[in-house]
Amino acid sequence: MTVNIVTLCGSVRPGNFTAMALALAEDELRRHNQVTVNHIDLTSLDLPLPGLEARNPVAIKQFHQTVEQAAGVLIASPEYHGGISSPMKLAIDNLGFPSMLAGKPVGILGVAAGAIGAIKSTEQLRAICAHVGAVPLPLAVSIAHVQQVFDGNGRCTDANAEKNIRRAATNLLDYINDAVCPKVSLEAILREQEQSD
Repeated sequence: MTVNIVTLCGSVRPGNFTAMALALAEDELRRHNQVTVNHIDLTSLDLPLPGLEARNPVAIKQFHQTVEQAAGVLIASPEYHGGISSPMKLAIDNLGFPSMLAGKPVGILGVAAGAIGAIKSTEQLRAICAHVGAVPLPLAVSIAHVQQVFDGNGRCTDANAEKNIRRAATNLLDYINDAVCPKVSLEAILREQEQSD
């Protein structure tokens, strides 16, 4: 069974640390043969502000379909002024009502320049995801002093931080494999039994 994971990066600045951390988590996901990773580049979507018409409705529709078809979503956001980034909030706001995230497990990865990490933004992301009906996983990963964790080429130089970032990916996969896949398989068996009766 193929497990499709969608990843979203909440920073659009070229060379940003959030994307570096997310790339490491995506690498961990790709180490599993049954997993496909679908990274959505928010800069390509031209997301409208809430209440405004989409300038590229085809891209927004594709965004909806891609997230709807995913088994799970991995969200990475920097912490800006004690909260999540505006691109990440805009992405979630553009996932419809009801949200395409509803019912989906969501792994959360946060990065911050400060010593306490992305504690506030990961908690905020968890609350927002739960509000739209997603299933935010309890073990969010927060990386502090992120500017010291990666070198100029985007390589992680901190073994403990790398382990934690990769854990964001494996936590999501473990949840899908332990809770979601058995449920899907059971539903398929029950449907087959109903059809044969």
